[in-house]
Amino acid sequence: MRKVLAVATAATVLSGLLTACSDPARNSGLGPADPSSPAGGTAAPSGTTGTAGETGAAGRIAWGPCTDVRGPNGQVPAKPDATLRCGSLRVPLDYAKPGGETLDIAMIRIPATDQARRIGSLVFNFGGPGASGVDTMAQAAKAFAGLNTRYDLVSFDPRGVERSSGVRCDGEHVMDRYTSMNTIAATQADWDRQERIIKDFAAACQRTSGKVLPYVGTVNAARDMDRMREALGEPKLNYFGISYGTQLGAVYATEFPKNVGRFVLDAPLDPSVSMNRRTVVQSAGFQHAYDDFLKDCIKGPGRCDIGADRTIANKNVEKFMGDVEDKPLKVGSRELTQGLANTGVAAALYSKLTWPLLEQGLNMAFNDDGRLLLSLADNYNGRLPDGSYTTLMSSFPAISCADTAERPDLAQLKRTQQEALEVSPLFGSAGMGLICSSWPVKGSNEARKVNAAGSAPIVVIGGTGDPATPYEWAPKLTEQLGTGVLVTYKGEGHGAYISGDQCVKKVTDKYLLEGEVPAKGTTCAAS
Repeated sequence: MRKVLAVATAATVLSGLLTACSDPARNSGLGPADPSSPAGGTAAPSGTTGTAGETGAAGRIAWGPCTDVRGPNGQVPAKPDATLRCGSLRVPLDYAKPGGETLDIAMIRIPATDQARRIGSLVFNFGGPGASGVDTMAQAAKAFAGLNTRYDLVSFDPRGVERSSGVRCDGEHVMDRYTSMNTIAATQADWDRQERIIKDFAAACQRTSGKVLPYVGTVNAARDMDRMREALGEPKLNYFGISYGTQLGAVYATEFPKNVGRFVLDAPLDPSVSMNRRTVVQSAGFQHAYDDFLKDCIKGPGRCDIGADRTIANKNVEKFMGDVEDKPLKVGSRELTQGLANTGVAAALYSKLTWPLLEQGLNMAFNDDGRLLLSLADNYNGRLPDGSYTTLMSSFPAISCADTAERPDLAQLKRTQQEALEVSPLFGSAGMGLICSSWPVKGSNEARKVNAAGSAPIVVIGGTGDPATPYEWAPKLTEQLGTGVLVTYKGEGHGAYISGDQCVKKVTDKYLLEGEVPAKGTTCAAS
């Protein structure tokens, strides 16, 4: 229900790809499992930086070694990477009271490798909302090595995320119940069950993190970014936003148009869409990616492990989902519910590179082995090997619900689910409206209105095969910005630059490194 209709996080995609490539047997759940082994890297308590860099005074960042940055497997390496520098910046908790309470924004920096030709800092947000930029920057640095020659690569945990007063919701038992919830309510009893689980989850978030919940919205995060720009000594903010990071970038450009430097918004959202429309469009996007996956899997008779043709394969998937909804599949001491299985499938659709894992995971599940689908779901949900969670799945609703005043009633939620199921029987649901209706903090529509009039050109890159931020949102955001320049990527996956497409990389690098704005109508066919 939430995962498929979340604003997908490119950080999850990067983490999943790095994990899958590093040790497929171990990370897919195919190797020996020891659920009692510690994961390491437990995040620091809410409200602290969680890094070795000392907290900077207002307007200043104190940089030091990084000691708690997690790798793709969720663990902290035994030996810290000496190229990484961590620190934090103190900002107001409430910008309406700049002299009042503060919180610390955790940051990471990778210095430019060619200091003689250094341009400055390039700040990243990898999506979510709720992904840790500190962890993702450390994991994904090689993907941006070309940009790192002339830029210091900088990222951060936005307010309400991980080390920056990350939103937490009581503990593992609450998170397990929330993330394993089934996605579709077929009866009134199902609706009542979902409502109870979500209300318990929201109340747990209020108990544990109520102090920061009113202040975690995107407008405040954009103001934090301008404080970062000043602290980094940059006259303009150079920025690379992916997925939710495009909304954060668009809001920044609206708040501070004169401070916009070279801006790239990849896999863009349309911040103006209603919850209903977002749910339906994303359901259709995931259905399209799923159909493409089936088409790719069926390369000839006997080639696809989950079915001889697309119709059979789809029926097998639908039957499995129905079976596991009625009777969850045992995986060691845990259960693969329909909600977790659905999340595992959706997670693997974010990138074409993980489609083979999806085929393998479904085939295993059809044979009563749910380890790989559960591993994919855990990676997406930020569940670590020791059973603890990152703040991803708790920060996500906190920020999402803060960014909208919509609080749909049950009748509206039922209509949304029905519309979504009509475009995707597999991925349709009631969407984020279900949790925002129970959220303990009122939201605001301020982050849904963007207009960057007066800013430098902003490059917007939309992918035609993107399941989570469908292409139709790219021209809409471009138009709303007023200063946007649209680049179309005709390929699969969430995030064009991280797909590895050489055309997209060339266009983006020319803009960021040389200042060459792409021509109007630039299109990259998938390489």
